Amino acid sequence: MPKKLVVIPSLLLLIGLGAWYYHRSTMDQGSDLVLYGNVDIRQVSLAFTGSERIAEMRVEEGDSVKAGQILATLDSRALKLQIDQARAQIGVQEQALLRLRNGSRPEDIDRAKAQVDAAKAQLDLANIQLRRLQGIRANSPGGRAISQQDLDNANAQLKVDQAQLDDRQKALRLAKIGPRAEDIAQADAQLQVARAQLALLQHNLDETELRAPQNAVVRSRLLEPGDMASPQRAVYALAITDPKWVRVYVNETQLGLIKPGQNASVVTDSHPQQPVEGHVGYISDVAEFTPKAVQTEELRTALVYEVRVLVEDKGNRLRLGMPATVRIARDGQAH
Repeated sequence: MPKKLVVIPSLLLLIGLGAWYYHRSTMDQGSDLVLYGNVDIRQVSLAFTGSERIAEMRVEEGDSVKAGQILATLDSRALKLQIDQARAQIGVQEQALLRLRNGSRPEDIDRAKAQVDAAKAQLDLANIQLRRLQGIRANSPGGRAISQQDLDNANAQLKVDQAQLDDRQKALRLAKIGPRAEDIAQADAQLQVARAQLALLQHNLDETELRAPQNAVVRSRLLEPGDMASPQRAVYALAITDPKWVRVYVNETQLGLIKPGQNASVVTDSHPQQPVEGHVGYISDVAEFTPKAVQTEELRTALVYEVRVLVEDKGNRLRLGMPATVRIARDGQAH
């Protein structure tokens, strides 16, 4: 009787261990890995680069927007006036540069020659006048007919006329040579500065239009027409709908069952019969404590690894923060 009491529990224990091992082997080979997490998407806050009053807000919360679509505009009247002024300044600089590059006109050279001829005639007259005074003084008794002051004045006038002739001759040579290369380079540089200023103003004008960086959904409309915009004040908050992923956490024993690219299926409570297909994307290399919002208090101190399951939500059923259930087949194929 005592031997039977010992053998029967032993047999029951062996049968139980065998059943557990068979069940565990069956689960490891065929059952899906079920994980729980939340839908996550990227978000972007859009703000103007300049400070000006908002003129127009074109979209509302919940609107789908396309990449490059104008979402809001600023008052641009002052910038447009500055652009007109810059264009006029460019016209002035272009004409100044063109005048220097073309050099002296034939009429300018002819005028310089005429001024040289007039200076020569004036110098000849001064020479004649000085010689006449010198002759009169030499032929008069005691030279009293012409004073020394008259001779000095005539001699000074001759020097003035000679200097004027030299100046006119140099002006003629410069007219024939044309402008200096340095002057042309300076005028060209001033023109480039004016054009750069216009490009900057045009860029600032383009920045008065706030555009969507990519396809997204408007989450928040934060300002209104008449508000003063600035780079520090967001105008819209956008939710980028592609890509979407479900953030889940796995422990060390589950980590060996998944790999990047492995097929996955995601369901939510609102659409339990309409799974969204996806695949395993990012797998963290660093363990972390389980986030408090994900697990119970008993498991919050466990070390887990973050996994992102990228989904193809063509029906746009998944929303930011929505709880989701992820099923990954143990023998699922990677793609």
